[in-house]
Amino acid sequence: MTRRMLAAALALTMWAPAQADVTIKATGTGKGLGMSGTMPSTTYIKGLKMRVESVLGKKATTTIFDVENQKMVVLDDKKKEADVWDMATLSAELSKAVAPEGARSSIKPNGQTKTIAGQPASGHDIEIVVPATVGGAGGMAITVLLNGVAWIVKDAPGTAEYAAFYQGAGDKGWIFSDPRAAKGSPGQAKAMASMYAEFAKLGGVPYESQFDIKLQGEGMMGGLMSKLGGLTMTTITDTVETGPLADELFQPPADYTLHPQQ
Repeated sequence: MTRRMLAAALALTMWAPAQADVTIKATGTGKGLGMSGTMPSTTYIKGLKMRVESVLGKKATTTIFDVENQKMVVLDDKKKEADVWDMATLSAELSKAVAPEGARSSIKPNGQTKTIAGQPASGHDIEIVVPATVGGAGGMAITVLLNGVAWIVKDAPGTAEYAAFYQGAGDKGWIFSDPRAAKGSPGQAKAMASMYAEFAKLGGVPYESQFDIKLQGEGMMGGLMSKLGGLTMTTITDTVETGPLADELFQPPADYTLHPQQ
């Protein structure tokens, strides 16, 4: 679960200019949950579908996010198998462990600027607070805190498509972590999903981001969670290419065995 959580967080924070069809290569670094690593990734976006191919250590991961059909597909290329998750069901399950009251999110300009990949980017401070429980409904109460900085290129190529994808996902209550990891850490998964939704409102695209996720809780167990639950992420875009992408990229191969998951 630790590896899945870190890999998903690294891959899905590697944002770059998005067209209706776009191929993005990026590099992310992360530390937390007892491990650290650098992960190259390639992300493909076509309308309301996204495919992320990433490598963390020796493990390669391919995930397809099909917002239109409410499916997340995790491919196993070695076994030629695919786990297929019903995201409507998963979102409903996770909502039982995340309290909407008390949750808040904001992203505000901080007055800083810099050039990234030849584009002028403005700094924005991020703050997300998500009350949650560990161990399902009625479990130990914790608070997930996400803080960081994102560098936004206003009116970047593909801004409308980028916003449409994440807005569409947000409207359906999507999370972008591996479902197994999200079930173990629903607060972190919801915090990251809230951050994506905030970015979609900015009229631009993040070219770089750095953020920390920390947990707060009561008592001895809360203190332990605070030490074990942190994640630190930095992501930087390497290259962006635009051009038509085949529909087959966003579907499991025909010869793969599909395994519905809950």
